[in-house]
Amino acid sequence: MPAPRLRTTPLPGIGVQYDLVTREQRHLSVVAHRDGTRTVGLYQADDPDSCAHSLRLTGAEAGSLIDALMPSHHSASLLYTTDLGLVAERIEVAATSRWNGRLLGDTRMRTETGTSIVAVLRRAEAIPSPTPDFRLAGGDTLIVIGTREGVDAAAAILGRE
Repeated sequence: MPAPRLRTTPLPGIGVQYDLVTREQRHLSVVAHRDGTRTVGLYQADDPDSCAHSLRLTGAEAGSLIDALMPSHHSASLLYTTDLGLVAERIEVAATSRWNGRLLGDTRMRTETGTSIVAVLRRAEAIPSPTPDFRLAGGDTLIVIGTREGVDAAAAILGRE
């Protein structure tokens, strides 16, 4: 069976729309908004231009859906993996996280998980090698390196399921 064709349409000022027609001839679309949210649309079977259901997802919800659809080693947050068993992954600190406004050292990340936080992405800047006195903020994305188990434990500490 040939691979399904994914059509990509730029939406200026909004993001990108991805359209897929399944083997059952169902039309699905995903709009990847510039703010990181996603809108998933399922179109009516008898009218492929009429959206039957629409679901808006946060960036974190979209990441969880990707994890559910694909093995965890193909996660959208996964940056790199090695034959030595190390992975580099992005983990976001939610605005509602208990770590919002607290020091990185308070997480005891290296002690508890054996992972290293090698950078923090905040808005349009990267902060390499943050020290234990670095103050976390909601919306920060931490670049974490360690074993798969360690990175999963780091994600649990930071509140990502």
